Amino acid sequence: MTADVVPRWEWRTFGDVTPRFAAGAPERVEESDEVYLLAPGVDVSVKVRSGLMDVKALQQVGADGLQQWKPVMKAAFPLPAADVPKVFAALRTAAPALTRPQYTLEQFVAEVVGPAGRVRAVTVHKRRAHYQFGGCLAEVTDVRVGGKSARTIAIEGEDPARVAAAVREEGFDPADNVDYARGLERLVGMSG
Repeated sequence: MTADVVPRWEWRTFGDVTPRFAAGAPERVEESDEVYLLAPGVDVSVKVRSGLMDVKALQQVGADGLQQWKPVMKAAFPLPAADVPKVFAALRTAAPALTRPQYTLEQFVAEVVGPAGRVRAVTVHKRRAHYQFGGCLAEVTDVRVGGKSARTIAIEGEDPARVAAAVREEGFDPADNVDYARGLERLVGMSG
């Protein structure tokens, strides 16, 4: 990742609610199947989307509860073995012994994540509707994990005051903030 990546302040909730901003037409709608790597109690988001390992680390939590996240790694599959320890370091878990110079996603999940014990790979189907709201990016996402589903709403941007104002304008409390990994852990019944 380059040093010029600007961290974003994010707010998210999981629940059966549709925000007012979603009454308008979304700018775009995307569907994707992604793999999240979950490790209870770790402030990191690790996912595979569109053939890329994507790692975001929590930088700080503001006084109002907003979270500032920064992308710290993007790597294409097949994933070089040299990148595997970086993923596991972000998850605060030792990587198991590696036997290949690189890993396809399927090999990575079966041969590396499976034996790691503490880390769980979860396949997530998403339908994301993107909006602009209050000078921020916003999305309403319907997620499915196995037989379980949930809706998540997110508002994010570089300016925390603007994000907090948009969250409040929707009638939410910025302090009631649940990041993606924690929301997915609850959905699949993982304890922290």
